[in-house]
This record gives sequence, C-alpha cells and structure tokens, in this order.
Amino acid sequence: MLTKSVSKVFVLVVLLSAFLSFLKFNYCRATDWASPGNYVHACYTDIPALFSERDLDTNTFPYQSSFNSMEYPPIIGLGNWLISFITPDDNSHRWFFDINAAIIIILFLISALIVRKIKPEYSYLYPVAPAVAASLFINWDLWATASALAAIYYFDKKKYDASSIWLGISIATKFFPIVFLLPIAVIFYKQKKLSEFYSYLFRTILITLAFNLPLAIIYFDGWWRFFRLNLNRADDFGSIWYALNLLGFKMPLINYLYTIITVALFISLAIFLIKLPVTPNLAQLAFFAVVVFTTTSKVYSPQYILWLTPLAVIALTKASQQISFWFWQATEIIYHLAIWQYLAGYSGASFGLPSGGYAIASLLRVVGVIAFTYVLLREISARSTVKKS
Repeated sequence: MLTKSVSKVFVLVVLLSAFLSFLKFNYCRATDWASPGNYVHACYTDIPALFSERDLDTNTFPYQSSFNSMEYPPIIGLGNWLISFITPDDNSHRWFFDINAAIIIILFLISALIVRKIKPEYSYLYPVAPAVAASLFINWDLWATASALAAIYYFDKKKYDASSIWLGISIATKFFPIVFLLPIAVIFYKQKKLSEFYSYLFRTILITLAFNLPLAIIYFDGWWRFFRLNLNRADDFGSIWYALNLLGFKMPLINYLYTIITVALFISLAIFLIKLPVTPNLAQLAFFAVVVFTTTSKVYSPQYILWLTPLAVIALTKASQQISFWFWQATEIIYHLAIWQYLAGYSGASFGLPSGGYAIASLLRVVGVIAFTYVLLREISARSTVKKS
C-alpha cells in the first residue's frame, strides 16, 4: 500500500512539473510566439516554428526538399508529418503545439517511470530539476530520451534483444544515443562476450537502417540535410567554441579541433572504463558518453538537459553526490535564462544579456557538468577498487 501511495505521489510530481512547464510556455502560446517576446519570456519552442517553416502546415512530406527538409532523423520528421494530418486548420500552430505537448507530457511521465525503475531512491531529482521543467517543450528531445532510457533499462536486465531495438529506435529519433555504443562495447569486452556485442550492434544498426534507408534511397538530399547541417556547422550557441569566440579567443579550424578533442576524450573514457577492476552497469556509464558528446559539441541547446538529467540521476551511487548534482543543475538553469535573454537582445528587444555575460554563463555550465562528472567518476573508481579487493 505504501509503495502504491509513493508511486502516485511520484506521478503527481511529474505531472505538476509538466503543468508548470506548460504554464511557462503558455505566454508564447497566447501571443502566437511573437519575437522578441518569445525570448524575453523564455518560452521559445521549435515546434510551432518548424510547423510552418518546414511546410508541415500543408502536410508536405518532411524529407522531399533538398534545402528545406526536417533537420532531424526520421522518427521525428515522419512523426510530425503524421501529426500534421490531425491538426485542425483553425489556429493550426497552436493545435500543432498542443498535440505535441500532450505527447511530450506522456513521454516525460514514461521516462520518469523508467528512471524510477532503474534508480528509485533518486528518481524524484529528474522531475523537480528546474532546468528540466523549463525545457520540456522546446523541441522533441523527450521522444529520444524515453526510448534511450528503455534501451538502458533492458540492457542492464540483460535483455539485449529488447535493448538493441530500443536503442535503434532512439538513434533514428535524435541520433545522440549512438554514443551509448561505446560503454556497451566496453561492458561486453570486459565480460568476454564480443560475439554478443556484434549481435547487439547488428540489431541496433538494422533497426536504425529500417527507418533511415528508405528515405536515403528515395529522398537522399532531404534525408542527408540533417547530417550535412551538423557536419558543416560553425561554432554555435551554447558551445565552448562559441563562448570562447565571444570572449575574443577565436579557435582556428574548429571542425578539426572539435573532432580531435572529441575522439581523444572518447578514447580516454574507454581506457578508463577498461582499466576499472569492476565495470559498472550501463545506467552508470551512459551519462559519461553523453557528457563528452555535448560538452565538445559545436552547439549546446538548452533542451539537451533533457538528455543529461535522467542519465545523471541513474548514475548516482550515493546521497552526497547530490551536492554536485544541484551545483550542476544551478549552472544549467542559469544558462537556460542566459541564452534566452541573449537572444532577446539579438532579436531587437529593448534589453538583453550582453555577449560577455552569455559567454560566462555558457562556460559556467561547462564547469558545472565537468565538476559533477568528476565526482561520479571518482566514486565509480573507488567503488570498483573496493569490490575487486
């Protein structure tokens, strides 16, 4: 009876967080997302913007254009194309946002319940994190977060077939979960189960290709646009590269530098994990791979907190780590407020955050996530050594 009561309270907390998030975005919803008010009130969202900009308001297939296709993997593009058919014509932008918001709330609840299954003692941290509640409806990130968490849950239950299917779905939704394959490979390697890893990898690739290959064959230019934009992207909002540039430290050959540093960090992470006497489970390791991916990336969007926070929660191993968790979360909400006020000034508002302040907020966020990551890595190393001895 007590467990059921606690579960109901947890569900209510998740729904309350979603309601507060919706209230935050409702100002823009009521003003038809007019700029610069959407930045001043920190309620900008890609959802209604791309509804018209990518011609979804006319039910146009999202990958048929070589220059105006959806800049996301197939599940998000095709999913929103299908949603466009059930979107009423009157106030269509608002209806499109509302339908997506309802789906996002459901996925938020599902992702929170998976976090609760994996790490019940710290699960409340996910829905009560301010930056999470502030970011729910910016984009479609929770579509990938829920499936990525399902992949982790089934992997640690040793249900590798189900895990690989969910990982393939997640990669075909937002692509970032592809970095899970690094800790997964290390885990199989240390367990001397490389044949199982090859099978896992094959199934993941197969599922990912099932969504991507038909589009790549029929609409290659439109499908490739997502990859082309990311490969050719210059230093962009939120990244360490953009912050350093604003502060006067122009990084030369950023694409090469970004690639070298990212690969070096992934190799370092793999070596660290291989050298551990006892290898932690995927729930504890997935966070580190995504931290590398997002920290060195050429862009850091505020909704990436929806990738990182649930992974951070399931990586926690002791109560004292919550201090560094909340320090990191504080830097994330500072960054969340900073980017919108910076963009407000960028878009002609009478006030806004100067570029120097925005750069400092961006770098503070990096300091926060690195400090929290260090605390987790140190504890994992200590626990592994104790267990081995």
